[in-house]
Amino acid sequence: MKAIGRNLIISKDKQGTSETKGGLLVSENQREDLRYNKAEVISIGSEVVGIKESDNIYYDSAAGHNIEIDKTIYQVIKLQDVVIVI
Repeated sequence: MKAIGRNLIISKDKQGTSETKGGLLVSENQREDLRYNKAEVISIGSEVVGIKESDNIYYDSAAGHNIEIDKTIYQVIKLQDVVIVI
């Protein structure tokens, strides 16, 4: 599996559920207060500079789309959606 151009294939970190101050359990999908998600880079396109495979990144949570390969779900995002490389 290889990303093309300015695209990245990432594996999103699982956050699980969290508890609010009021005691409510909130699932990962319902966290509206988080603008950015953390992920590991699986593959980078040929035009991507400054990021390498296996880097951890933070990216815009509204970015990209999911793709399923061999029963594993990955996400494809554009380089412009990455805000931090760890």
